[in-house]
Amino acid sequence: MFQTICELNNICQTKALEEIIQLAAEIAREGREGRKIGTMLIIGDEQAVLRKSRPLILDPLQGHHPEVKTIHDFNMRETAKELAQLDGAFIVAGDGTFLSAARYVNADSNGISLPLGLGARHMAAAAITRETRAVAIVVSESSVVRVFNQGRIVAEAIPETSMLTREISYIDDTQPAKDKRVEV
Repeated sequence: MFQTICELNNICQTKALEEIIQLAAEIAREGREGRKIGTMLIIGDEQAVLRKSRPLILDPLQGHHPEVKTIHDFNMRETAKELAQLDGAFIVAGDGTFLSAARYVNADSNGISLPLGLGARHMAAAAITRETRAVAIVVSESSVVRVFNQGRIVAEAIPETSMLTREISYIDDTQPAKDKRVEV
């Protein structure tokens, strides 16, 4: 499924998307300093996403060399877990390089319908993926990870389950009553 998303939108490397989702699952499962946290990671179509967002604070990633800001680097993964405590979203290039953190997403959410109980972070994820070719991964404070593409939820995982089975459920529009599972 992730290869299909990356190829369809031509916005990301499949391995980078998989690792971003894995990082999101780790954040959901581990939390930080004994508490659950929520965050959003937006991968791909980075220039359009940067135009539709703005910094909430001075960007903690600005000025660092790209080679130390990649999802494939252990230190960056740990840094992202710490920065996830801040409000705002991460912007990640299609190759898995973190570009910015703590960004406010300003995309039009008119007409987007989400399940009850999902909040502003989920609405922003749906809106930004509808207005750009990016994929957004949301970590809920309830420890559920949801993947958004083209303005809708396309996958979700409960980290305790997916970490053990290495699977994530995705929503199949052609078979609405049936979830499918793919290995991550």
